[in-house]
Amino acid sequence: MPHIALETPLFEIVGARVPSLRHLEKLGVKTVGDLLWHFPSRYEDFSKIYTIAELEPGQQATVRGIVEEVELRRSWRRNMTIVHATVADDSGSIRAIWFNQPYIANVLKTGRVANFAGRVAVSDEGELYLSHPAYEVLRGQSENDFSEAQTNHTGRLVPVYPETRGLTSRGIRFVMQQLFKRGFELKEWIPDAVLEAYAFPEINDAIRAIHFPRRIEDAATARNRFSFEDLFLLQIFNAKQKLKLAAQTAPSITPDIERVKIILSKLPFELTPSQKKSLWEIMKDMERPRPMNRLLQGDVGSGKTVVAAIAALTASENKFQTAFMAPTEILARQHFETMKKLFAHVSEENQPTIGLLLGSGATVFYSDDMEAKTSKQEFRKKVQSGEVSIVFGTHALIQKSVAFKSLGLVIVDEQHRFGVRQRAELASRKEKNGAAIPHFLSMSATPIPRTLMLSVFGDLDLSLITELPAGRKPIQTKIISPLERPATYAFVRGQIKEGRQAFVICPRIDPEDEESMKADFKKLELKSVKEEFERLSKKVFPDLKVAMLHGQMKPKEKEDIMRQFKDKAFDILVATSVVEVGVDVPNATIMMIEGAERFGLAQLYQFRGRVGRGEYQSYCFLMAAEKNGESAKARLRAIIEAKNGFELAEKDLELRGPGQFFGEVQTGLPDVAMEALKNPVLVQGSREAAYALVKESPTLAKYPALKLKIGAFEKRIHLE
Repeated sequence: MPHIALETPLFEIVGARVPSLRHLEKLGVKTVGDLLWHFPSRYEDFSKIYTIAELEPGQQATVRGIVEEVELRRSWRRNMTIVHATVADDSGSIRAIWFNQPYIANVLKTGRVANFAGRVAVSDEGELYLSHPAYEVLRGQSENDFSEAQTNHTGRLVPVYPETRGLTSRGIRFVMQQLFKRGFELKEWIPDAVLEAYAFPEINDAIRAIHFPRRIEDAATARNRFSFEDLFLLQIFNAKQKLKLAAQTAPSITPDIERVKIILSKLPFELTPSQKKSLWEIMKDMERPRPMNRLLQGDVGSGKTVVAAIAALTASENKFQTAFMAPTEILARQHFETMKKLFAHVSEENQPTIGLLLGSGATVFYSDDMEAKTSKQEFRKKVQSGEVSIVFGTHALIQKSVAFKSLGLVIVDEQHRFGVRQRAELASRKEKNGAAIPHFLSMSATPIPRTLMLSVFGDLDLSLITELPAGRKPIQTKIISPLERPATYAFVRGQIKEGRQAFVICPRIDPEDEESMKADFKKLELKSVKEEFERLSKKVFPDLKVAMLHGQMKPKEKEDIMRQFKDKAFDILVATSVVEVGVDVPNATIMMIEGAERFGLAQLYQFRGRVGRGEYQSYCFLMAAEKNGESAKARLRAIIEAKNGFELAEKDLELRGPGQFFGEVQTGLPDVAMEALKNPVLVQGSREAAYALVKESPTLAKYPALKLKIGAFEKRIHLE
């Protein structure tokens, strides 16, 4: 059998002049491996061959017959060509019609035997005909026997592939068939025991079954195997990460339980049961001499920050520093302010010095409300000497210019995958000195479905905060139609007159120019921040104070506006999704989301969580377009009906797929595996198989083919 590697260019297989190759390259398909893993999106069942007399209107069917007549016509009025062919078998005859494919008249010569597969239509005169059918001339058989004819496009389950302009599934099938004719042998890398346990086909059988299945069940089984294998690799990656972490040394941070009880008793509120449980899990992890790797997950406003803050205080009392990182400077400052408030309630004894490092400068906070601004250079010296115990900032904290004396805990907000690469940077500096590496705690208000948690975030232990703090009122959420806008604006005005504030979220920054609006049929008349700011401030609420906030502003501008809004200098803040994460304004009770159907459920959920953070009743208004598709309506209804964020996350996974949880797909998984994340049985199975295998052979030495495969997988996967 000829040696054909997965890296072999396709032109070496089919020749450089095949037109399909150029179009395949547009789909990123350049090598044998690319083509083999360009899986069909669906199959047309043309496996049964009907006699012409059996055909019925609307049917999808294959017939086999002799071409009796072919005629090429031109419609000058419509500027198109029409090919008419008459096909006959022993039971009768039927016409087949194609538009703008004149070359077919040269292929379907009179007297040739061919298969025709397509939809049976009815003409105005009541005559049945085949509309635009796939055709396949049968060659190489005896004059009267075509029963064993090998077909690619008809008379079988026909694969339909993702296509691009100028490239049809027929063209892809042609190249695929040339490859299969050449023959190749793929090396199996999944252990036999795993294949047998899940009744998966061997890789060569699976690759043929997914492209040219004999039965639809064979295609489904093959697809399951390929879905499983990428999840399997990811789970092995997770298992190895956990094993590697367990072998490393971390500082043992022992909590003084009585001291923790005193701190909790001095808070102006009581922790919820799940806050207490999560804090206990974190404390137990930090006490062990191996690195904690935990995700603290809870709804917006559920009190994750105070749990993390007590963990940081515990580290400080054990003479270890904490790096507390947030994705934005606004959020980093907010966490810094939260910690200062916490200090106001606990005793002065053993209070740590905390600091904030931002692009604009640095601040150090001591006890007794003593706060001092300092240069970044001086601040770094204080961190390096250990004078500053808890350091807040963005991911700039892990730059080499920031050195810690005794870093014991890293806390990261809304960045689940921080720690795979970035924390390795922190750890590498520690390992050079032979010291322990820090514990790691990630926080997230984005609810993650269980299947995603078990796979993409499988190397993280999970703590859940499932209740909101006592006294929080459920946010009333309503879909607002265009006709309901005036009444909604009147309601908002009334709330503001009572002293409350409102957010208005828009999907864009600048208004679309007129030409692009026309070209895109005005899309859904998406609101821009700037034009909505102008409209609200001058026409709808001219008597109220309206401000604007968006991502193109400088950090200092954004910070100033948010501070003024929090200080009630403005009544309404018109903003982009820059307020999605972490902004805390307890007096804001109204969230209006323009173009709500354009956002995913996870984003809508985050927006809604920006209100309802104080004692007042809060409201979320989903400002919908007049015309919306069913999927958009289903998303908006889901956010109203869901009982909690986790239920909503499952719905989002069902409606939109896993890619929406990662924005641009960053997991390194192909579409087939991303889709498989919706399948709990497959996810659980891949996890169990992977963990059992790594437990049996931690280095995978017993499975050399798998070891090579996981090595390649680790190079291409991007989990941050």
